[in-house]
Formats: sequence, C-alpha cells, structure tokens
Amino acid sequence: MKKRKKFFNTELLFHLIFILLCILVLYPFLLIVAISFSNEKDVALEGYKLIPKHFDLSAYRFVFKNPQSIIDAYKVTTFTTVVGTFLSVILMAMVAYPLSKRDMEGRRFISFYLFFTMLFAGGMVPSYILITQYLHLNDTIWVFILPGLINVWHVFLLRTFFAGIPVELIESALLDGASEYRIFFTMILPLSKPVLATVALLGALIRWNDWFTAMLYINDEKLLTLQYLLQRILMNIQLLQQQGSMSANGISVSEMPSETVRMAMAVIAAGPMLLVFPFFQKYFVRGLTVGSVKG
Repeated sequence: MKKRKKFFNTELLFHLIFILLCILVLYPFLLIVAISFSNEKDVALEGYKLIPKHFDLSAYRFVFKNPQSIIDAYKVTTFTTVVGTFLSVILMAMVAYPLSKRDMEGRRFISFYLFFTMLFAGGMVPSYILITQYLHLNDTIWVFILPGLINVWHVFLLRTFFAGIPVELIESALLDGASEYRIFFTMILPLSKPVLATVALLGALIRWNDWFTAMLYINDEKLLTLQYLLQRILMNIQLLQQQGSMSANGISVSEMPSETVRMAMAVIAAGPMLLVFPFFQKYFVRGLTVGSVKG
C-alpha cells in the first residue's frame, strides 16, 4: 500500500513538472499572439500583457496592406520547403544507405570526404561566384533548392539508423531476387520513418526560415521568400521612424504600429510550421534517439 502511494506521489510530481514546463514553453508564444492583436499605444504605455486591453488588428492590416506580395512569398516559401525537403531526404537517404554497409569498398574514404566538408566550407564569395557565374541559379526558384540538397550531418544520422536495420532482412530479400533499388524503396525507407521524419522536419525548418539566400541571389520581387519579405517590411518601418516621415500608404509615423507588427510577423512566419510539427512529433521523438543506444 505504501509503495503504491509512493508511486502515485512520484507520478503526480512528474506530471506537475511537465505541466509546468509546457506552460513555460507555451507562455512566450501566447504572449506574442496577444501582443500582435493589441493596440500599439497600449503596448507602449502598459507593456506586454497576455490578454489585450483593446483588441486591434492594425498590425495585421499593415502587414497585409499589399496582400499579393505576402501570398507570392508564401507560395515561394511553401514550394521550396516542400520540394526541397522531399528531394533532399531522398538523395541523402540514397547516399547514406550504401555507406551503412560494412562491406562497401571505399566506405571509409567517402565518409571522411563527406566529413571533411563539415570542417572546411568553401566560403561565401566562392559560393556566390559558383551559383551566379557558372550555375546561373540567381533569380530562379532553384537557388533555394539545389545548393542545399545534401546536409552531411543528416547523411550520417541516416547512415547510423540504416546500420541498425538487421542485415538478415536484406539478405533474405536478395535471396528472393529483389534488387537493391527495390529493397531500398520498399523495405529500408518504410522501416526508417522515424529518422526520415526527423531529417525532413529539421530540413523543412531550415528552408522555411531561410532569408539569407533571397537577400544574396534574388532581385525578382515575385521570388522573395516569406522571411525576407517580412524582414524588409520591418526594416522599412524602422527607416521611416528614423526619418520621421509619412509612409507610402499615407500613415503617420506616430500612428504606425511597430512592436505589434514585429509580433504579427512572428505569428505569420512561425504559424504554418507550428501546425505541421504535431504530425511529425511521434516520429521526431523516436528519431532523436538514433545512435543513442548501442548493443
């Protein structure tokens, strides 16, 4: 009876701790959402509040003053994230699978060659010259996809998981006459959902939050990514406030939302990925433990 009561108290304590941690994690995001729906004057006078004193959509009206640019940016970011992540996961898995086989010739040399690229990068200037002068990817949608298809760290993560798949399954499939491609696509990939989902989520986050590529290589307004477009809006607000002039929309600088716009842009940028994460959560937790247990 005492053991059961002690176990109950311990379990209750752990539940309370995790509930508290969840509240601590959710509170900043809920505060950002609340500020984005607040009045700029209320935020300036009374600070941040979880419940807005006056419900106001001025920040979102300002951001969506030109809705077509936001829609185009969403299209570009969504396309590059989905297509780039899909192609990246497939290619990295095809690289990692042969490296997971111990009898592959040149396995160590190729692994070291890949690892060497993690230690020494080519640099921004050579990359810029390669992409613009030789590959001619500037001002195209493919500049967001092709240069970052392979992430060496993700390749090693996939290789570690593939190495843990029982060799007997592959050998039995080979005895039944299955080709390497069939084994890879019909056996290896379905068995590797946790690590594939983990790599896909990490890659999607990188692509969704990418703004530096657009700043370097894109001049076409229709090819701007969401993150870079929102950053430009914020920079324009700061510039107008410094100059103390009227905005292009005829809004006085004193009436222009600033802090609430920042929070609204954070909600607009992070919202879609927050909706996607729950679908990956089951596999993501399992994928994080890849290589943590050896036996």
